[in-house]
Amino acid sequence: MSTSDLSRRAFLEMSGLAAFSGLAPGGSATLEAEAGWFDRPMRWAQLTLVEDDPARYDPQFWLDYFKRIHADAACLSAGGCVAYYPTKIRLHYRSAWMGDSDPFGKLVSGCRTLDMIVLARTDPHAAHQDVYDAHPDWIAVDAEGRKRRHWASPELWVTCALGPYNFEFMTEVHKEIMSLYKVDGIFSNRWSGSGMCYCEHCRHNFRETCGLELPRTGDPQDTRRRNYILWQQQRLFELWRLWDSEIRKINPGARFIPNTGGGALSPLDMKIVGQKADILFADRQGRRGLMAPWANGKNGKEYRAAMGRKPIGGIFSVGLEEPYRWKDSVQGEAEIRIWVADGVANGLRPWFTKFSGTLYDRRWLKVVEDIYKWHYRAERYLRNEQPLARVALVYSQQTASFYGGERAQQKLEDHTLGFYQALIEARVPFEMVHDRFLDPAHVDRFKLLILPNIAALSDVQCEQLRHYVSSGGGLLATFETSLYDEWGVRRPNIGLADLFGVTAAGPAEGPMRNSYLRIEQDPASQSYHPILAGLEDAGRIINGTWRLDVRPTAEFGHPPLTLVPSYPDLPMEMVYPRVPKTDIPGVFALQRGPSRIVYFPWDIDRAFWEVMAVDHGKLIHNAVEWATNEEKPVTVKGPGMLDVTAWRQKNSMTVHLVNLTNPMMMKGPFRELIPVAEQSVRVRLPQGARAGKVQLLVSGHSPRVEASAGYVSLAVPSILDHEVVAIDLI
Repeated sequence: MSTSDLSRRAFLEMSGLAAFSGLAPGGSATLEAEAGWFDRPMRWAQLTLVEDDPARYDPQFWLDYFKRIHADAACLSAGGCVAYYPTKIRLHYRSAWMGDSDPFGKLVSGCRTLDMIVLARTDPHAAHQDVYDAHPDWIAVDAEGRKRRHWASPELWVTCALGPYNFEFMTEVHKEIMSLYKVDGIFSNRWSGSGMCYCEHCRHNFRETCGLELPRTGDPQDTRRRNYILWQQQRLFELWRLWDSEIRKINPGARFIPNTGGGALSPLDMKIVGQKADILFADRQGRRGLMAPWANGKNGKEYRAAMGRKPIGGIFSVGLEEPYRWKDSVQGEAEIRIWVADGVANGLRPWFTKFSGTLYDRRWLKVVEDIYKWHYRAERYLRNEQPLARVALVYSQQTASFYGGERAQQKLEDHTLGFYQALIEARVPFEMVHDRFLDPAHVDRFKLLILPNIAALSDVQCEQLRHYVSSGGGLLATFETSLYDEWGVRRPNIGLADLFGVTAAGPAEGPMRNSYLRIEQDPASQSYHPILAGLEDAGRIINGTWRLDVRPTAEFGHPPLTLVPSYPDLPMEMVYPRVPKTDIPGVFALQRGPSRIVYFPWDIDRAFWEVMAVDHGKLIHNAVEWATNEEKPVTVKGPGMLDVTAWRQKNSMTVHLVNLTNPMMMKGPFRELIPVAEQSVRVRLPQGARAGKVQLLVSGHSPRVEASAGYVSLAVPSILDHEVVAIDLI
């Protein structure tokens, strides 16, 4: 059976994914989790044992530490690759160092004494030689037909996630753990596979479902690849459903909690993930390479777009997260503090993870203790009910899968990262929205939606965006947004052409070199469009590297930016514009009733992420301000780079100010925290509310406050890593 002519909804119904979620495909992700333990824990601890820990480590040390830091939940190693309890299941490998002891059971008992929620951690991605000998069909196979040795531990074998090892063997493991210990849930790491598998079970099951052989290409327009993307999700959701149902038969309050989810590049449909899960954990343990320090907060926003008000933990490692895998390393204090601060500011509940119960370097212990003790004291103001942002950045898994394919990072995610960085620099509080939640219930609370090259949108999604605009919302879009349908097939015209006021006139051009945009003054009014604020005397600014050829269909007046086409950049004697002026617009801005729409037909967002040109940042900031057309809920003025978020709690509101000002912001761990000077903060109060007590939760100060109709203003004297303005509402 081929899905090439099926809609996404039809395929989901065929595969059972829609029914699996327990909700219709259009169901709300903001539904409350059913009554249970899920919302109680605020501070998580994870201890991942290594095989020789039972003979070396001190479990009482860890229990005392959990108590001291006010951890109210723990995730503890139980089984899978290595069992840390006296398992009776054949082929379930027991730690050679545990003897007749029960390391997992001892930790569970100690945590229960501390009234902690307990999750059992399993890891099914690798197996020992006896598993291979007994069931070679359980082992993953590469594209050349070879059984896969483990890349890091070659004495082990990589298991197939979609076959009997997980569906049969690990089901029994999870049932045994739940029967013996009645834990609150089972958290599985690396449960979804380690790359594509060509084993006999995968070949047979894929052929039975789709009538096709497994793909040998990553091209999402290949019929087999497109089918595989959806079939793999089907199998993983079936596995999730199986494990969850089996452990709930034993303990109805327990859940299977997969280590899964995230942004546009995540393999599982976040809409279904958000509908299924009562609680999830964002596993972005730390920075590596050129990752920005706000990436932890971004992960929180991405999960919240699917999870709504359901609790989300933010997993962070105390060790380095570089490709060389120094798992017994320890990060510096400044790096840990800024990473956790940005997660907390964006709604994540902190979860530290420590690999190995044996300590080689103890420096991190005091850092995490200080963070958790502060979090405990401030808990009342960290039980968030709703973010107060009025701007939202859309992300799209279908664009990543069916338009981006193997180049999704460059074709989609880099556009998102550019906008994210620009919004941070502009100190705009914002959220993220999944493109399968564009219905009024999810987007009407925002004044502006940003579409960073969201190229693949269905007709239904385009219609939802039209409804949003007709209801007064604004749009800001770039490059090939809506030029493709949800399967990544190019349309004859831009799907949102009527909103943008343009029509596609040709293919995308690029990569362009040495191209510019002229700053244009309106000849009639002798004024500059507000989008050009701060650029009036520039004459021209750099262009991006890719542009879509479009023609206006609406009346725009004189364009604020016009194209200067590429011209030679060598030899230097030849570097002069061959066409110094055109009438080709570089931006389209129009007002439709109360709504304002801005469309850049080029990759301003991706180019900003790559080059970080100041002029592009200004242009994005101005476009956001103009298209939003209202005052921000929070205005923060002062030096430095801050991530600004605003939240409503039951009887209060908070404004988080995370100080990202650091020479190591874009490369390498923070060496030290560098305080920023005084910040002037103006906060719009919720309608009908008045301010009571105002305090700074990190410094402990009570600032001088000036109140006016619906607003409070105050000064924050300095910020080291994180400050929280807490306002009691009366």
